[in-house]
Amino acid sequence: HNELREDLRRKGHSFITASDTEVLLHLYREYGAAMLPKLNGMFAIAIHDTRTDELFLARDRMGKKPLHYSEAAGVFVFGSELKAVLAHPAIDAAIDPLALNSYLTFEYVPTPRSIVRGVRKLEPGHSLLVRDGRIIRDTAWWTIDLSEQEMTEKDAIAQLDDALAKATARRLIADVPIGVFLSGGIDSSAVAWYAQRASTTRIKTFSIGFAERSYDESAQARLVAAHIGSEHHERILTQQDCLDLIPELYARLDEPFADASLIPTHLLSRFAREQVTVALGGDGSDELLGGYPTFLAERWRGLFQAMPPAMLNALRYAAALLPASDKDIALDFKLNQFLRGFGTGSAHTHTRWLGSFTPEEKRSLLSPELRDSLHGAHGLEPVDDLLRGSSNDHELNAIIRVYLRTYLLDDILFKVDRASMYASLEVRAPFLDPEVVALINRLPVELKRRGATGKYLLKRTMRGKLPDAIIDRPKKGFGLPLSAWLRGALRPMCQELLDPSRLQQQGFFDPAYVTRLVGEHMRGGANHRKLLWTLMVFQLWLQQGTLRRGS
Repeated sequence: HNELREDLRRKGHSFITASDTEVLLHLYREYGAAMLPKLNGMFAIAIHDTRTDELFLARDRMGKKPLHYSEAAGVFVFGSELKAVLAHPAIDAAIDPLALNSYLTFEYVPTPRSIVRGVRKLEPGHSLLVRDGRIIRDTAWWTIDLSEQEMTEKDAIAQLDDALAKATARRLIADVPIGVFLSGGIDSSAVAWYAQRASTTRIKTFSIGFAERSYDESAQARLVAAHIGSEHHERILTQQDCLDLIPELYARLDEPFADASLIPTHLLSRFAREQVTVALGGDGSDELLGGYPTFLAERWRGLFQAMPPAMLNALRYAAALLPASDKDIALDFKLNQFLRGFGTGSAHTHTRWLGSFTPEEKRSLLSPELRDSLHGAHGLEPVDDLLRGSSNDHELNAIIRVYLRTYLLDDILFKVDRASMYASLEVRAPFLDPEVVALINRLPVELKRRGATGKYLLKRTMRGKLPDAIIDRPKKGFGLPLSAWLRGALRPMCQELLDPSRLQQQGFFDPAYVTRLVGEHMRGGANHRKLLWTLMVFQLWLQQGTLRRGS
């Protein structure tokens, strides 16, 4: 905003504060909606233009900041949180059956829907113009461009190194203390490396670990901290730390959101907030560069997709016989989740791998009334909508487009924004700098993923900067031992929230099917942690009472 301020001063604007918000107002006076491409950062903006009595709203390119809105009875209502919009009596606060259907598959409600029928989310890179209580213009001011450009590996490494250095340095500008989230993976480690290089003092890095070793990355985080020379802070979480947080955290969520890593992310944010006000994180790299294990699994998708249904069903049956393990990403979980990816077509495979209930399972889960209200919708329509606009993309880029507009947007960025904001911490993401995103999106696909190596270019760029043990270690998520907890300390909560009489009264789900899932998990015959947690989170959200009954 300082560079923009100087440009505006040269054009005759004068400022009375040092606030970036004042810069936005002057930009709007000078350029109107054309101001948006000049912005580099995360934002949701609402400006009332008193000259025209119009309301201008906009959201950043990647959707790091939320913006909800509703048109109802001639009234336009908007806010950062769903609960702010629902405070208006004109809003239809009934559950959207299509949104619930998608939530059960994705574990979140994909944009632009919200869980509430009368409220929408503004799409990333979009702006609205509102007059007399209604939208008169919805503009996509930025879109994802995955057009490949010729580039040598050497040039690409030099450009990525320069772009990440500048993006990280930009995000170190603040008048408050800044730190870095450090998990021990290559993404956060790269951000920490660039932050330390740009800093004249030792940066503060923060990590959390778990007593359960298969979920713990604290040793890798310490290795990176020692390598770059940061002032490292670490806290080992107990089961009780996480369990005590659940009632408080899920009472604040606007929508049901079943990614359980929300819990440790919030605890990490609280921990960092004890010393800093802003933290840098490594979000975005996996989606932009194909870094998830699912991208590796994609290499085998064609072979399994071509199998006769009877053979796939036999494999599923055999996989179900494997002993259920509570370890993070255990063999039985990986195999069963991989085989769940096949069913409604190859376009949906990645969402089925990452998500919760498949369309086949929802036929047993949903009550007849809820099924009828869906009119045949399977819940994966958001993927279909995205793929219709990616016909010219390379196959890998088509998948990346879906990840950027589903998993990154409505899972990762939603999680980090809520988890950090609830701790009064601002989290900035250098990988989502517009210049970094534009560079990575135009890379030849072989520089994003090469053979079995995801994030190929990033690993080549960081070779020699970070320890080889960090660069070469497999991708690891930020998970919790939910499977074991559901059989232990979370068992009473699970049985209370999924009590058959409660489900029967609500009328959304088939009580007998849910009871069978609970029983199989509790006996150790299957690992249904994703399915059960998805249902439990919906129940936790529902019991907040934010919906007006009878609407």
